[in-house]
Amino acid sequence: MPPYLLAIDLGLRCGFATYDRSGHLLRYRSTNFGSARRLRDAAWSVLRQEGPLEWVVMEGDRQLAEIWGKPATRQGARQVQVAPETWRGELLLSRKRRSGADAKAAADDLAREVITWSRATRPTSLRHDAAEAILIGLWGVHHIGWLPSWPEFIQG
Repeated sequence: MPPYLLAIDLGLRCGFATYDRSGHLLRYRSTNFGSARRLRDAAWSVLRQEGPLEWVVMEGDRQLAEIWGKPATRQGARQVQVAPETWRGELLLSRKRRSGADAKAAADDLAREVITWSRATRPTSLRHDAAEAILIGLWGVHHIGWLPSWPEFIQG
C-alpha cells in the first residue's frame, strides 16, 4: 500500500481528505467528535485507518494540531500546518475571498471540481469542513511536490 497524505480541517468537527502520491483525492469525510477528549481518544485510530501516512497537513487551532501531531509523529508521518490565507491565496481568486461567505461558497465549488477531477465518489451533500479539507489537501500535495502543477481548473 502506498503512503498517503491526510489533510485535516481542525475543529471538534473535523474535515478529512486523503490523497495518493499522484496528487488525486481518494476519499473525504467529516466527523463531529463533540469534545476535545473524544477527539484525543480517537486521533490515533483515525490516523491508522487512513494510513500508511507520509504526510499530515492541518489547518486550524494549534492546540488541536498538537492532538493530531503526536500520533502522526509516532506513526512516522511528517506534518505541515498551513494558515487559511495561504491555501486560499493559492487556490481561490481574490474576488472570491472578499468575505467569509464568499470564500466558503468558492471552497465548496472548487472542492466539487477536485472530486470530479480525481474521480472520487460524488457527495450527496458536502459539509464545509470536508470541502475545506479537500482544498487543504490539494494545496498540500502541490506544496510537497506530489502534484507538480495545478489542475487546469485552478484559477487562484
